[in-house]
Parts: sequence; C-alpha cells; structure tokens
Amino acid sequence: MVQTMNNPISALKWLRTYDKSWLRGDVVAAITLAAYLLPAGLGDASLANLPPEAGLYACLFGGLVFWLFCSSRHTSITVTSAISLLIGVSLGEIAGGDTTRFGALAAATALLVALIAFIAWLARAGAIVNFISESVMVGFKCGVALFLASTQLPKLFGVHGAHGNFWENSATFLKHLPDTNYTSLTIGGLALAVLILGKIFLKHKPVALFVVIGGILASAWLGLEGRGVKLLGEVPQGLPDVGLPAIQWSDLDNLLPLALACFMLGAVETAAIGRTFCAKHGGRLDANQEFLALAAANLAAALGRGFPVSGGMSQSLVNEGGGARTPLSTALAALIILVVVLFFSHLLSALPQPVLAAIVLVAVTGLFKVSTLRQLRHTNRTEYIVAVTALIGVLSFGLLHGVLIGAIISLVLLIRRASRPHVALLGRIPGSRRFSDRERHPDNELIPGILIFRPESGLLYFNMDHVRDTILERARAETPPPKLVVLDLSAAPHVDMHAAHMLAELAGELTEVGIRFQAVEARSSVRDRLRSEGVEEKLGGINRFTSVADAVEAFQKQMPA
Repeated sequence: MVQTMNNPISALKWLRTYDKSWLRGDVVAAITLAAYLLPAGLGDASLANLPPEAGLYACLFGGLVFWLFCSSRHTSITVTSAISLLIGVSLGEIAGGDTTRFGALAAATALLVALIAFIAWLARAGAIVNFISESVMVGFKCGVALFLASTQLPKLFGVHGAHGNFWENSATFLKHLPDTNYTSLTIGGLALAVLILGKIFLKHKPVALFVVIGGILASAWLGLEGRGVKLLGEVPQGLPDVGLPAIQWSDLDNLLPLALACFMLGAVETAAIGRTFCAKHGGRLDANQEFLALAAANLAAALGRGFPVSGGMSQSLVNEGGGARTPLSTALAALIILVVVLFFSHLLSALPQPVLAAIVLVAVTGLFKVSTLRQLRHTNRTEYIVAVTALIGVLSFGLLHGVLIGAIISLVLLIRRASRPHVALLGRIPGSRRFSDRERHPDNELIPGILIFRPESGLLYFNMDHVRDTILERARAETPPPKLVVLDLSAAPHVDMHAAHMLAELAGELTEVGIRFQAVEARSSVRDRLRSEGVEEKLGGINRFTSVADAVEAFQKQMPA
C-alpha cells in the first residue's frame, strides 16, 4: 500500500477493496489489542509522570486517526516506554517543579512532534530513519530498559525512589531496601510471576489485563491501601476538554529538542515495525506515509490531552497475532478504549502501584537484548563499542542526552565510513579476463609489474585523501616497484572537483617515480567531470571502451619480452 502525496489518506484505497471475511479477524484483534493497550497506557503514563488517564487519552485519540494514514497493515499506534520515560525525565526540568504544567507541556510536545513529522512528510524525508544505526538503537534500548528498572523497582518493593539517572536511582533503591513493604513486594511479585509465565506460555494474549483486574479485586478484598500499598488513584471518567494545550511561546523553544528526540525514536521504531511486517507478509513500506500517520496521531493525542505516541512493537505483534487483516483493527481498539474511558475508568483507581510496576518491568524486558549485544561483541567489535557507548550514555546522562549521544555516534560512524571507503586491490580471476578483490578471493592472480585498484565509493573531497594514500602506500611498498597502476573507476558513481584534481596529483606523484597511471571504466558522468576539470590526459586518457583487461594487455604488449 504505497501512497503518494496526491492521495495521503491510505485508507481510501484499501477500504474500497475490503473483504467482509476480514472483519472477524479485525474485530478479534481489536479486542485483544485494546486489552493490551489499557494497562500499557496506564503504565507508560506513570513513566511520564502524568496522570493515568493521559496514557488512555493518547492511545484513544492517536488510534482514532492513525489507521487512516498508515501504510502498514499491522502497526499499532500507542504510548511507548522509551518515549514516556523521555517525557517524564525531561519535562521535570522544563516545568521547573510546577506539576500543574506537566500535562500541558506533554501535550505541547506531542503537538511539536506532529509538526516535525508533517514537515518530514512534506519533504519526503523517509530516509532519515536510517541515520540512527541499529547498533546505537540496541545500546539505547538496553539503557532505557535498565533505567526503567531503576524507576520501577522502588514501586515494586514499596520503598522511596529517587528521580535522577540510573546510578542515583539504583543507589537510593539499595539504601532504602531494608524499608521494603512486604505486602507490596508480595502483590507485585505475584503479578510479575503471572506476567512472566503468561509471556512464556500465552504469547500475544491479554495476560496484563487479567493481572490488572486481579490487582483491583485484591485491593478491594484485602484492603491493601491500609497495609501501606500505594494505589493508582483517581482516574477521571469521561473525555477531556479537547483543544490546544495552554502553554507560552517561550515553552516551545525548550520543548523542541525533546520533540525532536521523541520524533526520531518514534520514526525509527514505527519504520522498523512496518519493515518487519512487510518482510513477513509482503508489500513495501512507505516511510514517508508513516510520517504523515505519526503527524496525524500525535496531533490528535495533543488535542486530546495525551502525550507523544508512536508505533509499538509488542502491541503490533499482539495486533498481528490477534488476526488483524487491515488497520481497521486499531480503529476498533480505540473505540473499545473510548467505552472504557466513558463508563469504566473509575474502576482503575484501586489498581495497586506494585502491579503497575510489574506490568512495566515485563513490558521493557523486550528492550534489553543481551543476545544482540553478545552477537555484536563477537561479530563486529566497532558496533559493539558503539552500542555500549550509547547504553552508558543513557545510564549516565539521561534519556534525552542519550538520544543525542546516539544520534551523534551514528553521524560520526556515517562520516567515518564515508571518509574511509574500501579500496580493493584487484587480481585476475584464473582462466578469465575478469578481475575482482584479492582480499575476498586470495586465489586471484596478481599481474607482475601492475597494481590494479578499485575505490568502492564515490570520490569526494572528504574521502579522496584516504583513497590517494592507500594507493600510494601500496605502490611504494611493492618490491620491485610496479610499472603501471590501473585505477578502476567502475564503482565510483561520482567524482567532485577536489577529487578530480587529487587524482591528477596522484598520477603526477606516480609518474615522477617512473610509474605509469591509467584510469579506466569510468561512468559517463565521471568522464564528463574529469574532462571538464581538464585532467583527462593526466589520467592516461578516458574513454568508454577500455576495460581493466584491455589496459593490462596493452601494457604487457609494450613490455619487452
């Protein structure tokens, strides 16, 4: 379901071909998804330091519009642990301790996320989701999981908790551990055990909903509040006053970095979910269309007194596992949440906080991917170090700075890789006139007196030094020195002005020591650029007919027998 800007409402396409036989699957998936979203909304609202209804409102209003625009059939829009925690940690500083402004600032952040996503859609900037590397995301999510644990364990044990970074939270928890409320720990531990067993034996089932119901019943029957167990507290019944959040223009400057971080997290997560399901069920994800869906969902969440939303992996898996056939399931799930908000939300006030903490702790276990870290350690040391750096950044400097550190690391890696392209030393494939990389195929034959190089990248001002130095170092190290250096430009789609003149300098340096230089197999656009810069002759002449094999054979014919 790939859309164009001329038809931004993707639902208009698939609704016209909707098969009535799909409805049963969408309805069953909607019921299952709503049962999963209700406790998730409550838990993530607590992470954001917002009233519990804020999480319900965000899922409700976001879900009512996301399905109209998304290009993925199974992606579910929801509040997520990472974004919720980012909101809770960051808004505390921005609000300056004024808790009454928290809700308005959170809604305003969602409004800015919507604006950023809309601009990204207009600019067709879908490729930006690839700028945060997967290794950075692995480290970031592991850091988020540990940070979340440090905020929820005090609630599980019924002790005082801190509001700092991971190390401060952990130190405070250990300090107050002797003050454990054993009733809280028992209730939370039982909830935790049921949730873990459910995750193992009842995958993609609404076990959390039954835990919530059981916690509410236990609170009423056992008088848990009288035993020192903290409860969720009042959850208003009915819908909020829909409208723009009451903030000042100066607040937007403070909220912009937070909104950018939320957008990047949401965009990367939503695109990753969509790609996962497209690979499984077929089709192709339109990342730009997902930006529009995120914009619409966050705008609705902001107007509905919620906070930023994005695609949620676990919720989307529940949606798929429930039998969803189209995005209609997410709309129906939102309607079910609407019924709960209108008529049954008052029942949630008796939910014990340790039960809610257990739900959050189990939900974030999927973020901590030890196996992925272990695999990176053995397969790619550089990416492992990057992941660990992002993890430590989150633990030590907080989520917002952790996101920024991750983005910077990703850009540095991108620049480093772009500035140091692989320069392949080519050898002849035995029994043929073809040449390929000897590093990958050591049995390829080196041609006596000739070195053949192929830069596997465009040649630009920031990487040409590396290419030149690599060729010169190998040529100088060769004993006896080569008579000819051939530069295969077939893998270079672009050559800029700086690189063209540096190629001429490289040819001049080699010629000075008696080594002939010949560039071959340049693309038409590269040939045009080299000619326009006046360096064609210095590179041995450029034409579209001479191949690597031709250059080698012509030189060998000139050599004395």
